[in-house]
Amino acid sequence: MKPYIITIARQYGSGGKTVGKMLSDRLHIPFYNREIITMASEDSGINAMLFTDERLKPDLITRLKSRYKGDLPLPSDSSKAYLRDDALFDYQAKIIRKLADQGPCVLIGRCADYVLKGRSDVVRVFVHADADFCLEQAMKVDSLPENEVARKIAEIDEYRAKYYKHHTGHDWYDARNYDLSLNSGVLGFDGVVEEIVQYMEVRSQFQK
Repeated sequence: MKPYIITIARQYGSGGKTVGKMLSDRLHIPFYNREIITMASEDSGINAMLFTDERLKPDLITRLKSRYKGDLPLPSDSSKAYLRDDALFDYQAKIIRKLADQGPCVLIGRCADYVLKGRSDVVRVFVHADADFCLEQAMKVDSLPENEVARKIAEIDEYRAKYYKHHTGHDWYDARNYDLSLNSGVLGFDGVVEEIVQYMEVRSQFQK
């Protein structure tokens, strides 16, 4: 099977991160999630706490959308350009491209599917599930009342969608952004992993 970089976008509670770790273990390739923020912080010299985790700052949500251009801001001692959301995203995108250049890996979220567009060695996956399944899974890790967990799921999915729209210009839920859109509530985590692996095996046959 041809080696691939796997990007996983996921609804909160759908288990996309779990699926990514399972793929990493099965294929013996690196797994990157919040490690991307740590690396971007180390590379830029900016405190990791200033990097948003797939979330726009409130003042940006209502501003005009601007998609990722692949450029870093020019240094300026008289501005805070390096601390703007778009600039911080650019640093993460730089790390994503660097990791992809190093070889096969699993990348969770952060618009990695879009950042790596045009590459023939990327498998773009969206993991989703119905509300009940996501709630059930989220309740396993969130020590909150059920109604608060349900609200948290809705809020996280909303800000991930806005983050994706801002940086890519595309709809996070649009299946056309991905090679595979898989329902973990129907397939289970093992089934989602198996579908991704089978897809890579079939695709390899046509990309020799």
